[in-house]
Amino acid sequence: MRQDELLAGRSGNKCELCEATEGLKIYEVPPATGNMDDAILICPKCLAQIEKKEELDSTHWQCLTTSMWSEVPAVQVMAWRMLNRLRHESWAAESIDMMYLDEEKLAWAKASGDHENDSSVDLHKDCYGAILQSGDNVVLTKSLDVKGSTVNAKVGTVVRNIRLVAGNTEQIEGRIEGQQIVILTKYLRKQG
Repeated sequence: MRQDELLAGRSGNKCELCEATEGLKIYEVPPATGNMDDAILICPKCLAQIEKKEELDSTHWQCLTTSMWSEVPAVQVMAWRMLNRLRHESWAAESIDMMYLDEEKLAWAKASGDHENDSSVDLHKDCYGAILQSGDNVVLTKSLDVKGSTVNAKVGTVVRNIRLVAGNTEQIEGRIEGQQIVILTKYLRKQG
């Protein structure tokens, strides 16, 4: 039997964290060893928030008060990690206090270091707070001189098919007059 079939059978074809039924994907809980016991079946919303590609929605994660009691070690580990990211919420703090992980599972849960971080997510955002994605089109909100060239990008210039700068949420890359440049997100508005 394939891994996806085994996980679907184990979970009843539901997200093992929130019980959603749409768009389920296999997620290997890091640090994964390739063993089926390291994998869980989760929905796109859980995945996006686990991978910090979307802001944490604490009402969505209240499902953890149920899933934390799962007998599946990988589900317990993910529940513990997400509860720790939400520990500023009283319900999550209470759940952490009630939850028990043996030494081996606790070491696995702490291995990612994710529990030490707060719940904030670093996303590329335009000057109005809209989330930017690679491939988006943006409009300049300020005239900019391009360093090292004679190009002056005017207010209202559209920059198409941007790329996000990895590791720096305040910068994107785009082309203006055929030249690839880095632009600060505070001078951009997502075109929409």
